[in-house]
Amino acid sequence: MGRRRKEVVVPREQAVFRLDEQGRWWHMEQGLFQNPRIIAHFHACIQWDEQGYHLAQDHRDIHEKVYFPYTDTALFVFDVLMGEEDVTLVMNTGRREPLHPRKLFIQDDNLYMRLGGKRVRFTGDALVRISDLLEFDDEENAYIRARGRRYRIPVERG
Repeated sequence: MGRRRKEVVVPREQAVFRLDEQGRWWHMEQGLFQNPRIIAHFHACIQWDEQGYHLAQDHRDIHEKVYFPYTDTALFVFDVLMGEEDVTLVMNTGRREPLHPRKLFIQDDNLYMRLGGKRVRFTGDALVRISDLLEFDDEENAYIRARGRRYRIPVERG
């Protein structure tokens, strides 16, 4: 039988890092994170519970949860993989999700998808990758073409 790990919780106000509206990690004193391995590790550790988004890590006998400040959301689409029929979204957490056109929406000029009750924001790079699927009409309505169909992307007010 395994030993129980002691849980250490760092509240959001005491975190020394934050996540910005483009999915970039910032150290409160040293600025923008530069090391790709550390950045990828932080993204992969993002979890959600009733207190909010946090990084969860296990160190020997300790389970650490660090709640961190973020702008807008902590979940992002970082890449888009185009298949013959399907489009796969690669999240900042490393998770891959199929594109769900009916779950897309625009808010404050940003593209989002709802995923399990959470907001997932498309980064600029992801928008470039998906841009061939996007269309706009004379009334400035946005659409996406997927699986041989055209879906209107609703605009929501913030």
